[in-house]
Amino acid sequence: MNADLQKKLLPLFHYVLKPGGILFLGTSEGAGEFAQLFTVLDRKWKLYQRKEDLPGSRRGATSRLPPPQLAIEAAPLRSTGKAVLPEKRPLRELTEQALLQQLAPACALVNGQGDILYLHGRTGMYLEPAPGEAGVNNILKMARQGLRQDLRMALHKTAGSQEIVHCPGLSVQTNSHFTRVDLTVCPLDVDPAAAPELPLYLVILQEAPALVDSGPEQQTALPASVAAVDPPSTARSAPDTRAEAKVEARIAALKQELRAKDEYLQTTQEELETSNEELKSSNEEMQSVNEELQSTNEELETSKEELQSVNEELSTVNTELQNKVFDLSRANNDMNNLLAGTGIGTVFVDHQLRIMRFTPTVSRIINLILSDVGRPVAHIVANLVGYDRLVADTQEVLDTLVIKEIDVQTSEGRWYTLRIQPYRTLDNVIEGAVISFFDITEAVRTRDALRAANDMIQRAFVVRDARDAMTVQDLAGRILAWNPAAQRMYGWSEAEALLLNVRDRIPPQLQDDALTRLEQLSRAEILEPYDTQRLTREGAVVAVSIIATALLDEAGQMYAIATTERAKEAAIGRSGGGC
Repeated sequence: MNADLQKKLLPLFHYVLKPGGILFLGTSEGAGEFAQLFTVLDRKWKLYQRKEDLPGSRRGATSRLPPPQLAIEAAPLRSTGKAVLPEKRPLRELTEQALLQQLAPACALVNGQGDILYLHGRTGMYLEPAPGEAGVNNILKMARQGLRQDLRMALHKTAGSQEIVHCPGLSVQTNSHFTRVDLTVCPLDVDPAAAPELPLYLVILQEAPALVDSGPEQQTALPASVAAVDPPSTARSAPDTRAEAKVEARIAALKQELRAKDEYLQTTQEELETSNEELKSSNEEMQSVNEELQSTNEELETSKEELQSVNEELSTVNTELQNKVFDLSRANNDMNNLLAGTGIGTVFVDHQLRIMRFTPTVSRIINLILSDVGRPVAHIVANLVGYDRLVADTQEVLDTLVIKEIDVQTSEGRWYTLRIQPYRTLDNVIEGAVISFFDITEAVRTRDALRAANDMIQRAFVVRDARDAMTVQDLAGRILAWNPAAQRMYGWSEAEALLLNVRDRIPPQLQDDALTRLEQLSRAEILEPYDTQRLTREGAVVAVSIIATALLDEAGQMYAIATTERAKEAAIGRSGGGC
């Protein structure tokens, strides 16, 4: 329903509902300005209960006047017998209702604002619908001409004194003539729990009694003796008496109306004076409030200036902080690039051995990913062979503050120096440990090569002092070592021999046999002694007995051949003439 339709239907719903009846509206509807007619039972489901009027009434009437058709149809229902009553009612209540309808004057129950809550009797000759928006039923707006001013004054006086106020003999215009009406306004003392709203006033309207008037029939009713005494005088005084009575009644009504006007003016003047005093007091308060507001405004202006100053300072601090953040970001990037460039794997842990940070290089040694930050080191698997004391050694360094270094090997065969040292702040506070891995694979290989070379040197000293010719050659046949006995046997000095290839010392017809011997040596470290021939510097052929030994690296691969050669007899002859 739209708003206009709701204004028309909600008073009608209130009128037709039984006492305590339930009204169920749609989700988009509500009681609106008629909320005083209903009690909210459930605001979510829009359930309303009809409010009751004065206690003891058979049916609580609506605070809005029903349509004329409904009012006309409802009147017989209240005066009919048992046929229209849904259930039997006590005889006392029926009697009281009948007496009220026959004897009680027309009246209206209103609240403190003059809104009509209940109507009794035929009030149409005193009240009429107010012009303007439909649904506004205020008794001061509905009062007919001649009643409104006195009704307003009586309601005001009753509200102030809480006493019954009578206004007799009011001239109220009804259609084309005036009716004399007695007005009575009395306050009602009811239980607040039973009344819909307080305060309540009962406005009683009833016709004033007719003025005493001597008509012609009264003249005929006089005794004959009286009429006979002075018939001319009686005939002359009857019209005068009626006119005087009307004038006196009119004068009395005007005097009473004048007194009411005076009282109303006096009351209005008192209210005006009171209002003026209140306005003066309010004006003084407003001036005081205005001064306070001006003071507050000045304080706000001062605060605004201070805030602007603080804002400028904050802007400066913010700029400095942004510069600091940029510097820290740059330093952090430099640190990350430095750590990544050194190739050193580093892990930072706290006192509880939880990982705080690590470099990408260390992930090849310890299985670390970004989500491992915050996890204990003990939960991480290290790719180290024969070393499982990482947690214990780290805890030992934290306890003793002594740096610890250990050489470890990964499952891939690479060697690292593991260094564990305390993590110190600029204030020399220990906040954890730093675990670093330095790649020493090349150093280990060099060390092993030096060890092998040292062994060769030692063997060289032995070879140098030996009587047999001892030589060392690589797999390509280049001579690497040449002892003095070989120089005496073959005639080449050591410097000359180091420039030779072993093929230069083998007769051409025996070179295939030498290649076969080399293949046999690749399958065994030492060959059985065998006899062959070699050439001297002068080209002579020497019969020799040779023992060949393979030199192996750490991986077990042959990288050189050492030979021990012993001459069996004198040189056979030059290479061109002997075999």
